[in-house]
Amino acid sequence: MNEESARRFLTSLYRAALRGVDPRERVGRALDEPDVARALRGARAVGVFAVGKAAEAMMRGARVGPARRLLILPHGFPCTIRRRVEVLFASHPEPDRSSVQAARRALAFFGTFGSDDVILCLVSGGSSSLLALPRKGLTLEKKRRAVDRLIARGASILEINRLRTRLSAVKGGDLGRSTGARLVTLVLSDVPGDRASVVGSGPTIRGRAGDLVRVVGSNRAGLSAAAAEARRLGWVPRLARDRLRGEAREAGANLVRRAGRLEPGETLLCGGETIVALPRRHGRGGRNLEVALGAALEIDAASGLVVLAAGSDGRDGGSDAAGAFADRTTLVRARRLGLDAVRALRRHDTDDFFLRLGDRLVTGPTGTNVADWAFAARPRRARRPPV
Repeated sequence: MNEESARRFLTSLYRAALRGVDPRERVGRALDEPDVARALRGARAVGVFAVGKAAEAMMRGARVGPARRLLILPHGFPCTIRRRVEVLFASHPEPDRSSVQAARRALAFFGTFGSDDVILCLVSGGSSSLLALPRKGLTLEKKRRAVDRLIARGASILEINRLRTRLSAVKGGDLGRSTGARLVTLVLSDVPGDRASVVGSGPTIRGRAGDLVRVVGSNRAGLSAAAAEARRLGWVPRLARDRLRGEAREAGANLVRRAGRLEPGETLLCGGETIVALPRRHGRGGRNLEVALGAALEIDAASGLVVLAAGSDGRDGGSDAAGAFADRTTLVRARRLGLDAVRALRRHDTDDFFLRLGDRLVTGPTGTNVADWAFAARPRRARRPPV
């Protein structure tokens, strides 16, 4: 098997992982659970509220009969679901006035339901930016600067969302507290530990006994689907016990070191979310591109390893790619084009590096969001790298 065949194999694992966390299917399955179905059947009126990168697909899975519906998506995301649904677009990854308007509309929507009603809340990653209403006495600009400072220091998504919650009038359950209705919240998780209160900063998780909360999809579920696909294709999958985390470049190098123990015909499957501490001036790229380039710098020519690092949402930071491939030919081809891998990482300018190599994975928005995946494969036979 050559590098191109291995890339096709890794792409098939990525697409299988996406199918394993299909938001529409996951929501439909959750609605069949007896307690969820019972809660919806007993309501005088039903509302359906969906927010996040996976909001449209989750809304499509919400077959609950007559209901008032509000859908909030990032600007630029495709949306074909319009009939009987109010659709708003807001800013991501940083909030702006459209995010404030979306938060106020959500509060108004929730306020129209009473104690005999139920609101089905469909929450996925990206919601923190889409719903932004600073607490009284705080401006949006001050809130943004505080969050940006934390991001620039390389904080984890858990730390960032904790700060967002403290500064917000809708996060941490405050949106849910604006209504007397019972809430049924279905969450597609993109955070470590799959804590529903952390995803999107938990706008509808208010801690009341009568509410229902379910995590309907996660990064690990995608990995399980990828493992099943690997076995179907005749490979032996090895699921990493710990999450993909830490500084992106080093995470890529660590991935290769761990994959160095693979036997021919085995593949290592990892999931999680790395961090990138961005200076004020930086190039275009994202954490998955940096994982891939960190991996490329570590791959030994004799190993034949091929790596794919990609985001489940189909976009990686400032890039329009989901991620990128790396193998033993990456640095050889880069040198021929006059590309400096170390400089690209130092400047956080990895998108152009992989674009010129033709090594990006471009999918467009996938309609889901459960953080990132990184796969490494050791083919059974590997040819010598080009010289």
